[in-house]
Amino acid sequence: MGTQRDRVRFNVGGKLFETTATTLANAGRNSLFGAMFDENWNLRVAETGEYFIDRNPKCFSVLLDLLRTGELHIPANVPEKLLYREAQYYGLIDHVQAAKRGEFDGNRLRLAGSTTGRAPGDGTAIRASPDGGCCVAHGSMVHVYDWMLEEHPSINLDYQRVNDIGWIDSENIVITACERLGRVDGGMGLFSSSNGDLRYKFDVSHEGQTKSFTAGALSFSNDDKIFASCKGRTHEYGIGVWDQITGKQVDFFYESPGWSLGDADRLQWLNGTNCLLVATLFPRKDNCSISLLDFREKRMVWSWSDIGAPVTVDEKRVRDAIAMEDTSSICVVNEYEDLGFMDLRSSIGSVRWSSRSRLMKGKMSDEPCYPKLALHGGQLFSSMNDSISVFCGPDWVLTSRLRRSYGGSICDFSIGGERLFALHSEENVFDTWETPISLVA
Repeated sequence: MGTQRDRVRFNVGGKLFETTATTLANAGRNSLFGAMFDENWNLRVAETGEYFIDRNPKCFSVLLDLLRTGELHIPANVPEKLLYREAQYYGLIDHVQAAKRGEFDGNRLRLAGSTTGRAPGDGTAIRASPDGGCCVAHGSMVHVYDWMLEEHPSINLDYQRVNDIGWIDSENIVITACERLGRVDGGMGLFSSSNGDLRYKFDVSHEGQTKSFTAGALSFSNDDKIFASCKGRTHEYGIGVWDQITGKQVDFFYESPGWSLGDADRLQWLNGTNCLLVATLFPRKDNCSISLLDFREKRMVWSWSDIGAPVTVDEKRVRDAIAMEDTSSICVVNEYEDLGFMDLRSSIGSVRWSSRSRLMKGKMSDEPCYPKLALHGGQLFSSMNDSISVFCGPDWVLTSRLRRSYGGSICDFSIGGERLFALHSEENVFDTWETPISLVA
């Protein structure tokens, strides 16, 4: 908007404020203040010379100071929840979040708090939302939390176990389960994160007929596609593809003899190669397999299996896998927290194991919580027992470890919205880790 510095006056709940167009422009196009500018960022001044807003003046003062300085200072007499509600009204939630949390860094994460679940069964999966909230699966229940970690109405699948969950955006959650999704036939549906309502279900069709199916692992592409492992009674074994906007099936990759696509434990879409990683891991299957599927050519372009591996394979069972496109490799982890690497450029699928990153002696505990992997911001994360390890650099050197022993072993963790969430198995408690703003250079 150039150097324009027109003064702007607001009457907010009876209290007068004066600022400049430059300050208001810091709010961005998608804010309430952004609507006051034309397409060239020229301020459209009210005819009266004053804008009246019937909102809380104390919160407005805090938010206006945030736009001026980029810093958030909340007075003791302003409840945080009230401020967040007002920030939502003005379209400034992103600004508040950025001011409260530093840029994500696994080596600087600090425990921000813990939330105790209310479900009778053990937690099985946790997924971070794009804005820093999360959802937690407990058996047939999914508990949803917004970025303020306030719980929304839970989603009940009527005794059907949740297999996987994923966020389309901060308002929509995809859930996979068995053939009946609550009272609806079909193993996959889109739900509202705010009220838990089922918005639509995803069908699998074969030769013009709608089939019952169980949906498992999920993945999302950058062109609004949803991928899910599927298995049914006849032909619907493989990987289904849907348009996440319309909910319509757009493709299906059927299993061939020797493949285990319908039982996949992890799916990961690779934007750079337009391929899908499909991993079927121990203990779901006695033999682990990892494949890359090219949906454009309908063929498998790379694969690995531990069939025929050395006698010591029991010590090297692959528990999780993740593709790293920057290095054209796949990282795997075993029950001893050894990291292994496979070169995607090689046609010979072999694992190069490395134990130098291991701090713990002996294998995982007797609890059924297997190691999980995540890649975020150029850092690699691996859970093991009650801690999460952080690896950095070209050689993936262990640089820090996050640990909070209360609640038992970590059964799952997820990163999103500048937060890391870790779900413990025993007490249905999940921890929230953040990078404090004071630690950011």
